[in-house]
Amino acid sequence: MIDEIKKQKNRWLIALCAVGIHLSIGSVYAWSVFTKPLIEVFGCSLKEIQFTFSLAITFLGLSAAFLGFFVEKHGPRKSGTLAAIFFGIGLIGSGVAVKVGNLYLLYLFYGVFGGIGLGCGYIAPVSTLVRWFPDRRGLATGLAIMGFGFASFIAAPGMARIIEWSGASTAFFVFGSIYFIVMLASSQYLSPPPAGWLPESYKEKIERGEAKLKKDLAQLDASEAIKSRRFYYLWLMLFINVTCGIAVISAASPMAQEITGMTKLAAAGMVGLMGIFNGAGRIAWASASDYIGRANTYLIFFVLQVIAFIILPKTTSAFVFQGLVLFVLTCYGGGFSSVPAFIGDIFGTKQLGAIHGYILTAWSAAGMAGPTLAAYVHERTGSYSQTLYIFAGFFVLAIVISGLMKIDIAQLQKKTITE
Repeated sequence: MIDEIKKQKNRWLIALCAVGIHLSIGSVYAWSVFTKPLIEVFGCSLKEIQFTFSLAITFLGLSAAFLGFFVEKHGPRKSGTLAAIFFGIGLIGSGVAVKVGNLYLLYLFYGVFGGIGLGCGYIAPVSTLVRWFPDRRGLATGLAIMGFGFASFIAAPGMARIIEWSGASTAFFVFGSIYFIVMLASSQYLSPPPAGWLPESYKEKIERGEAKLKKDLAQLDASEAIKSRRFYYLWLMLFINVTCGIAVISAASPMAQEITGMTKLAAAGMVGLMGIFNGAGRIAWASASDYIGRANTYLIFFVLQVIAFIILPKTTSAFVFQGLVLFVLTCYGGGFSSVPAFIGDIFGTKQLGAIHGYILTAWSAAGMAGPTLAAYVHERTGSYSQTLYIFAGFFVLAIVISGLMKIDIAQLQKKTITE
């Protein structure tokens, strides 16, 4: 009976629910809207306020790693519900913290509770989508994670308007309530497909010989996956991509002004476009990976980013500089959206949520490493140019790691065929 109910579910509605969850938690990227108002409320420094955001991203990675097994054991509906509760409490509690003027309460609610909601909410729908879209894994995960990238573009104007009208606490109360309802409602429809399920259209194509059933390289649980070279190759690939991308995000405006002489207003316009390209890259690269392969996708955008980071410090054209930065942002987003499908390909879907959680610790580490390294090198050299050349070197290393990944996959495929 349960299987029959599951068969009636529409996988595109499940994808829509996943987008709803990611549009909610992705609002964390709109944090900068709260920065100045909160500095005025608490009378503290920018560094103290920004620590709230860093704490949330840290707990995103940690909770994704620890709650991956919860997702696998209890399923996406309960996991999504848990994420809604934590994220809702995180935002509404942040409103209370602002009301009473307690910065440490803000750290607790937004940084810790909100961060846990972020981590659980991030992995719960994605691991489910990979199972519902065996024919188009990249497209499915790209759609959901695209929501995370676009969220700030959608949420920021509304948040800014409410802050202007009624203050930061009201904005936290309003959006905390909205996101709790959206996430809770979206979670209720989520469920994994029956074992061995395939879309009817995909089955018909296989029967007609128009498509081949894509077999995963292996079916490993999380404890087995972390013992393999492939896990660490993928972790490093994501770490390098996020480190360089998030460093550019953190310093895009002053970097553009220093290198090309752009005005503050023009640089701010570029920063606004970055959110759009971040989101667009998530769907574009992930969809492309369904056709050219996940390993090839990473290899291509690592090679292109080496070229981009070498040209960036040399260009005096604001147009070329903006084009290269926006391209880097598509790769930054594409790295996130291609990872879940890549995990499914090389480790299988047995414990995909748990493995995905472990891989996302690369995001937490990169979130600290990228901006810190960019600021340190600029402080020592007085220029962003050296930083960009260092990142070009990182991408050369990423190309080498991608090559090792392809060799490892080829060897395992050969071994599987001979057996």
